[in-house]
Amino acid sequence: MSKHKTSGYKGPYDYTKTEEREGRSCVRYKCGLINTILDVLRQRPGWVEVKDDGEWDFHWCDVGWLRENFDHSYMEEHVRINHFRNHYELSRKNLMVKNLKRYRKNLEREVGRVEASKCDFFPCTFALPSEYHLFVEEFKRSPGSTWIMKPVAKSQGKGIFLFRKLKDIMDWKKVDGTRSEEQKDAAQVESYVAQRYIENPYLINGRKFDLRVYVLVTSYVPLKAWLYRDGFARFSSTRFSLSTIDDKYMHLTNVAVQKTAPDYDPEKGCKWQIQQLRRYLTAKHGRETVEILFKEMDNIFVRSLQSVQKVIINDKHCFELYGYDILLDQNLKPWLIEVNASPSHTASSQEDYEMKCRLLEDTLNVVDMEGRLTGKEKRVGGYDLMWNDGPVYREDVNVETFGSCFTANTHLGCVNDREKQLRRLLKPFPGQKKM
Repeated sequence: MSKHKTSGYKGPYDYTKTEEREGRSCVRYKCGLINTILDVLRQRPGWVEVKDDGEWDFHWCDVGWLRENFDHSYMEEHVRINHFRNHYELSRKNLMVKNLKRYRKNLEREVGRVEASKCDFFPCTFALPSEYHLFVEEFKRSPGSTWIMKPVAKSQGKGIFLFRKLKDIMDWKKVDGTRSEEQKDAAQVESYVAQRYIENPYLINGRKFDLRVYVLVTSYVPLKAWLYRDGFARFSSTRFSLSTIDDKYMHLTNVAVQKTAPDYDPEKGCKWQIQQLRRYLTAKHGRETVEILFKEMDNIFVRSLQSVQKVIINDKHCFELYGYDILLDQNLKPWLIEVNASPSHTASSQEDYEMKCRLLEDTLNVVDMEGRLTGKEKRVGGYDLMWNDGPVYREDVNVETFGSCFTANTHLGCVNDREKQLRRLLKPFPGQKKM
């Protein structure tokens, strides 16, 4: 296949080194999605949309495009694209667990059990069919407990079911057995994970919820990761109970599932902003307990990225906006459920739309096609630099005085006064007056 052109020609935008430093007056972008991201790109000063085979500087593509074209594309120095080549090492459920298990084993061997125990944040999980026998052994060790089956490569709650008996899996395997040869070929690709179901989730008003948190990775070698201040809790519409395991509106918090519930109200939705959740938990449990919880979530983000750091193909042209799904149990322990490399940017309400616009605008601010940052920033809009080849600490902390008690530079669920911060931080867009 011939190589796709991005910006390989010396055309009207022949960027010299000086222009690289000073930022471009025009950024040509391509977008493979029709939702909030397209609105954000179209509203960005100095950015011009490119159709079809036009040459581009920035591409927000879907993973299908990436799979077919990335290896055949020539990209100049300044070009950026929104996925790493093998992003699925973290976002496919079976690969995420495989990488985390290997990382934990290496830690135990090299540093010791205490350090390895810091990776105990994902439920006991087996890849099926390959680990079926291991799964059966574990299943028999804890009779009566609830497990959840998930297709490894599907999202939005598709294909998920809960079970308590091995025969339910047999039924699932039998259904597989009645398929045509063509369907079997497709099914072969579709592996599942069987995961111990968290039977004691933290409930608010009797309802289960999980958290969606956004982490932006701009480099894997060295690892550079940003944590967004906004996010949301997604609630199920039915009060939680283990007496029935067949009610998807009770057990699955995915918006795609919840919005099909008979009593779903699109404006009220089933979401809380993460700031609201943090205030609620602080009022109920105290600041110290909640700070420990959020610190444990920081640990999940960093360790999960480190677990794939050696397997992800690092590329200076790539960045990745991950959507982390975290579940809290009754003891306020956070569990990593999954990581999405294509988190939905389709809004479920006006408030949700505004939050996603802020998130995406700030993602573009960090990626900085315009060349307005120095590269030394610890905060850009709603993003705080969480890891930069090592932990990042808040600027107001004196490392010498405080010894090992410095505070991480993360502010998830805190005030997002991004506009004020951006006015101080950013030079105006080329040709635009300073606000």
